Amino acid sequence: MKQTMFAAALALAAGFATTVAHAQETGDDKVLRVCADPNNMPLSNDKGEGYENKIAELLAKDLGWPLEYTYFPQRMGFVRMTLKAKHPTIPGKFKCDLIIGVPVGFDLGATIKPYFRSTYAMVFRKGSGLDSVKVPDDLLKLPPEKLHALKFGVFSQTPPVDWLLRNKLFDQAISYQRQSGDPEAYPGEIVEKELVAGKVDVAMAWGPIAGYFGRNTKAADLVTVPFPPENSIKFDYAITMAVRYGEKDWKNRIDDAVQRNLPGIQAILTSYGVPLIDESQAGHTVVDR
Repeated sequence: MKQTMFAAALALAAGFATTVAHAQETGDDKVLRVCADPNNMPLSNDKGEGYENKIAELLAKDLGWPLEYTYFPQRMGFVRMTLKAKHPTIPGKFKCDLIIGVPVGFDLGATIKPYFRSTYAMVFRKGSGLDSVKVPDDLLKLPPEKLHALKFGVFSQTPPVDWLLRNKLFDQAISYQRQSGDPEAYPGEIVEKELVAGKVDVAMAWGPIAGYFGRNTKAADLVTVPFPPENSIKFDYAITMAVRYGEKDWKNRIDDAVQRNLPGIQAILTSYGVPLIDESQAGHTVVDR
């Protein structure tokens, strides 16, 4: 009798554990919870204006789910405070379940197939004596007195720094930090503020930032010139999405949704001026102007 009761209790406990585990499966409540930066245009902001916001909306529509955000500045501690943070009011859930944009090789989460590739780019004022520059190396063909008078705005520890060093122009660089303690600061300021104000003559930044602010900065007429892929310096990077490790079914669901919506995602990126590298045309950079 005691053995029968014990076996029944075990079965009941096992059934309860299975029910709890199923209840805690990511996506089972049919809400798309996205981790995002509140002030990092053109990627995302808390007004939903970035291309990552629009991609999240596209995925939510595809899934037929409502969209919710957890916002936190995308710097040190971002994953810990978002993707890996427990939901404050829903037991067994996390604050968010998906990061829309991370580089391939991201090691703080499991990643899906990459969904676009972009490259670093330079931005300068039209009519500033640089109109002959169609590719970055055209700068090197400028008269020496013009070339060596230029001030280059560049983020520290990024590929354009290596390009400046290779071409003996680093002494003319003004270096900016990629991450700031100021929550109101954003990388696009290198174009929207520093370049427009004349503090630099050429701003060098990650392609989505350069392309967006090069197109949408109303205070000046700007030109964006992407760095083409090359062997000696890596300018181009593939971008993917991240989920938590161990959530294979969730990862596959997101991967499938992204693959179904690749044309729409590319249209969103193009509308934001993101320089896209066409994977099927090695070394060819596509820029929508």
